[in-house]
Amino acid sequence: MNSVAGSASAGGFGGEAGARLPGVKSVKHPLTRALLVLTFTTGLVDAVSYLGLGRVFTANMTGNVVLLGFGVAGSGGLPVVGPALSLAAFLLGSVAGGALVKRLQKRHPMLLARGLAIEVSLLAAAAIVASATNVRAGDAMAYAVIVLLAFAMGVRGTIVRHMGVPDLSTVVLTMTLTAFASGSPLAGGSREDSIRRLAAALAMFAGAVAGALLLKTSLVLPLAVAAALALVTWLVYVPPAVRRGK
Repeated sequence: MNSVAGSASAGGFGGEAGARLPGVKSVKHPLTRALLVLTFTTGLVDAVSYLGLGRVFTANMTGNVVLLGFGVAGSGGLPVVGPALSLAAFLLGSVAGGALVKRLQKRHPMLLARGLAIEVSLLAAAAIVASATNVRAGDAMAYAVIVLLAFAMGVRGTIVRHMGVPDLSTVVLTMTLTAFASGSPLAGGSREDSIRRLAAALAMFAGAVAGALLLKTSLVLPLAVAAALALVTWLVYVPPAVRRGK
């Protein structure tokens, strides 16, 4: 597979800071593939947090805010602390991601490289915490894992948003699904755009299925897989020179 930076000459990755990257549309584009892999890991991460850490989302903040509202209202026995910590950690991660964006400005390849390095580290740390202790929903170690995961997703969400790849936020699907339906060929839209949007939805769905299945074995396994996929994405799609900070 070609590196992300290697596609810059085709107009896909070297744009102005915060600018849309209209060249990155095909699911065959290296950057699109990288973000689809990360979207898959989002499904893994939210499967772990919701099913294994006490009904809390660490990537899907729309769902998390709703769950927090239900918990505050005392409905359905839903928790408050976990969703609140997740929301706070996600926002802090977004702040950190924003600071990184400001520091690197137009250097999109370096931005992705640094963001992925942070994500790999945090996902690996979450897996280590989960493996070192008997994590149970509602205990301190569960909250630690929630914070690590949500912070990682906040960093990534901010960086990907800044890169502006159409329909591939990697952490949320609501607007992608809206665009898929309203911009489908049935509505006179583009087939290529519809394929990309559908691929994003299927990637997150597949990640959620995989996460739920792996969780039947242990809490650690889906976290380790998510960290490994982020690492592979970093190794495959980011050129060695960029990884070294050049």
